[in-house]
Amino acid sequence: MPGVKVVVAPDKFKGSLSAPLVAAVLTAGIRAGAPDAEVVRVPIADGGDGFAAAAIEAGYREVAVTAQGPTGRPMRARYAARDGVAVIELAETAGLVALPGGVPKPMTASTYGTGLVVRAALDAGCRSIVLGIGGSASTDGGSGLLEALGARVVRRSLTEVLAMDLSGLHPALASAEFVIAADVDNPLLGENGAAAVYGPQKGASPVQVALLDHALSSWADRLDAATGTDHRTTPGAGAAGGVGYGLVAALGATLRPGIDLVLDLTNFDEVLKDAHLVITGEGALDTQTLRGKAALGVATRARTASVPVVAVAGKATLTPAQLRLAGFETAYALTDLEPDAHLCMTQPEPLLERIGRQISARLLQPT
Repeated sequence: MPGVKVVVAPDKFKGSLSAPLVAAVLTAGIRAGAPDAEVVRVPIADGGDGFAAAAIEAGYREVAVTAQGPTGRPMRARYAARDGVAVIELAETAGLVALPGGVPKPMTASTYGTGLVVRAALDAGCRSIVLGIGGSASTDGGSGLLEALGARVVRRSLTEVLAMDLSGLHPALASAEFVIAADVDNPLLGENGAAAVYGPQKGASPVQVALLDHALSSWADRLDAATGTDHRTTPGAGAAGGVGYGLVAALGATLRPGIDLVLDLTNFDEVLKDAHLVITGEGALDTQTLRGKAALGVATRARTASVPVVAVAGKATLTPAQLRLAGFETAYALTDLEPDAHLCMTQPEPLLERIGRQISARLLQPT
């Protein structure tokens, strides 16, 4: 259909395909059915896996650096840079995906490696740091990250902090802007805090959860004393094992929804101009989507611009009424074409291409 502009803006299908690959396969299907359509690909993320990749796809330059993983193992990492802005993904250096062999280390996993990436960006002249903190493997309150940036932390034990000194922090932080992509509103401590809610996902036993909560409390006592602040109950303080708290308290960081940051970084509102259709998606389109995941963020922006949006997912359990309320015209799921969920996970490409063709046939043909 000549003159039609389609924006393809999916998140990853977790455990199956990256966001850029989802976008590429959908685009192939759309172009097979509507070869004259203009298709603009904008892979997205919500602050976790794929956060830096989304910026790189949007034209940011990839910068390789030496860092270390959550257990201290040396590794090559990266950040995305453009015009003094550095986009950094915590998951690459301190995330569950970075654990050697996938073995959880709930008591010792650290954010130190992420701090090394931040330091490298500051050394390179970046003065706006955008940090996506989804997918964390640690519950260190951001202490490791701050130590990599020059903070001095004295511990009696793994769970008790005796003293800390922020005077050695990287001098560029005094003039740098720090923005955190966080999509949870948990406080730092207690039954809804970082350790209690997310510790078990990182492999912590009930006893270890209690120890981690005590460790975060001890850390907060010292950081509050050093900064004269108290952000323990700030919404998002418990994000990424307390990284939200540590960076807001020590660096004055701002917490923002991850998908909003990504859409701003990719100039999504400009991309929407003159668009006739937006296609977004994620692995599972369910009630969690409605709590602010990436696909909902895309739908919200598209609806504001009066552009219809459809969703594509591995599986979709939302009712038609829920889809409409969220801003989606309809949803397409791989499981609608192939009931075997294992095949949908392991061989999604031909199914996604078929869905691209279906969208072309149903929505992009002349009436």
